[in-house]
Amino acid sequence: MLMTALEIIWEYRVAFGQGLLVTLQMSAIIWLLGIGLGTLLGWYAAGHTSSVGRTIRVVAFVLSGVPTIVFLFWLHYPAQAMAGVVIDPFYTAVLTFVILNIIGVSDIVRGALEDFPKHYAVAARVCGMSERQTFRYIQLPLLLRGIIPGLLMLQITMLHTTLFASLISVEEVFRVAQRINAMIYKPVEIYTALGIFFLCISLPVNGLAIYLKNRFTRDVSER
Repeated sequence: MLMTALEIIWEYRVAFGQGLLVTLQMSAIIWLLGIGLGTLLGWYAAGHTSSVGRTIRVVAFVLSGVPTIVFLFWLHYPAQAMAGVVIDPFYTAVLTFVILNIIGVSDIVRGALEDFPKHYAVAARVCGMSERQTFRYIQLPLLLRGIIPGLLMLQITMLHTTLFASLISVEEVFRVAQRINAMIYKPVEIYTALGIFFLCISLPVNGLAIYLKNRFTRDVSER
């Protein structure tokens, strides 16, 4: 079965490559905007006003109760009909997933900042460390340790979520796999091939998470 899946990948490599390119383009936009804007929103919510933090929690709570596919279809059909516009499905899907990623990232960042033990910073100042040294050597490593694993796992989830874009006719890799299956009807082999594609993307990201955790964080129990 694995050999057949690899043969299908090779035979339809052009189509799979085009679909995979669309998936990676979507993911890159979702990751960059989600992490960047989500981090800023989470930092602002934790450090400036509690009302913003409560608003983010409420929005995250509401969106968690709405299936991603329902949110995607609502933005693609009713929202555009009410606004009297027609937007390319690619951009509709990207907007949907960016919103979800921003909310998820901001919640992770806000939680890490709010839960950070304040006595570490107090102890650093007592020891004569400057504010910059305290942030660089005490706060940042501990914050990264709390944020990085959840942040990267969320990005893997967002990568998998891009499969829903096929439902509004975005020509990403899952829709390509469906079209190929409609021609040759070998679902086991084709979706095994699709699984191989996603493993090839997900495993390096998981490896990056482990590297960043080991490189830029430390065990709190270290003395």
